[in-house]
Amino acid sequence: MIKGVGGIFWRTKNLDEIKKWYSEVLKLDIEDWNGTMIKPDPQNETIFSLFTEEDPYFPTEQQVMLNFQVHDLEETIEHLNQTGVPLAKDKEVSEFGQFVWIKDPEGRLIELWEK
Repeated sequence: MIKGVGGIFWRTKNLDEIKKWYSEVLKLDIEDWNGTMIKPDPQNETIFSLFTEEDPYFPTEQQVMLNFQVHDLEETIEHLNQTGVPLAKDKEVSEFGQFVWIKDPEGRLIELWEK
């Protein structure tokens, strides 16, 4: 029945600041309608995963966590360093790939993943 994720929507306290941050830090082309369309890539996977309220994988006060798949995690980390965005968690390597975490200006934890 489901053929893909249709979108991610959330409210923000400071729309202009958040748009600018996501544009500069994650290089998302945020358009005048306050969003962007990320077109599927054959190497990209969209994961839908549920966690219990107590699961410590990401902060329990955060109901949803974004995970963006990146082409090159080392290049992404270099870009983050250049833009002054610190890692919230050092690089982790597992059988699923490589991961780092950052926080947006409102404190939302974001996972960046290279498969």
